[in-house]
Amino acid sequence: MCEESKLHQWAQAALSRRQFGALTGAAALAACAAGESQAQPIAGLAESAASLATPDGTLDGFFVHPAEGRHPGVILWPDIAGLRESKRNIARQLAAQGYAVLVVNPYYRDVAGEQFADFAAFIADGGFQKVGPWRARLAAEAIMRDAAAIASWLDGQQGVDPARGIGTQGYCMGGPFTIWSAAAVPERIRAAASFHGGGLVRSDAAMSPHKLLGKVKAELLIAVAKDDDAKAPADKTTFAEAARAAGVKAEVKVYPANHGWMVSDSPAFDAAAAATGEADLKALYARAL
Repeated sequence: MCEESKLHQWAQAALSRRQFGALTGAAALAACAAGESQAQPIAGLAESAASLATPDGTLDGFFVHPAEGRHPGVILWPDIAGLRESKRNIARQLAAQGYAVLVVNPYYRDVAGEQFADFAAFIADGGFQKVGPWRARLAAEAIMRDAAAIASWLDGQQGVDPARGIGTQGYCMGGPFTIWSAAAVPERIRAAASFHGGGLVRSDAAMSPHKLLGKVKAELLIAVAKDDDAKAPADKTTFAEAARAAGVKAEVKVYPANHGWMVSDSPAFDAAAAATGEADLKALYARAL
């Protein structure tokens, strides 16, 4: 549902937008294009760096949850630019609604922590070349091993209620990770949402997410960008039919916005469509977790 060429255009536009803001002194534009580089702490939340063992090494990330009580856990898989402030802010906003959210560093096998401040920095720093070998290691089997380790870790955290289901959400590259996660830990992951996810339907791949739905017990939200749908209009139907055949409850929905609309450091960010996506996600979690 998305292609690397689209991601490259997206990143180039983000860089141009940030440079324009810097050159003109347009502070508001620069702040938006910089991907909310300043933290946005929310009262009543506890946040910390996370570190946990997986079969492949030590996974790191960002963990945020209400300071009091126990809450459903959520696994947040970033897009290709990885762990950064725009994703931490998504986690903070969700935690404020009563969830314990782990933002994963998907590249932990090779590097720790934040590698790019925002999407503009990703393209300026040769992000595609840097992440290429890191990304190549993120096959379905690797993500499924990670998901099992993460679910176990979440269940052991003081802010997580292990009696409630776990949710997972992913953006672009992270979209298929949510389905692989749900297939890996079906007894714990009860909701999964993919926002402008790529590679959800790959008929030539045995581990294509749509072919693993028989292992999934989670309710799904598949949020498709209108331009991705225009390029591959059959994918939404293929995925929806696979979900029905597997008996999986899934909403496959094309949003009136372009690829990247949910991401604040993307030039495709669409506040109205993002608000709709957030509302749909919260409704999913309220029902399923």
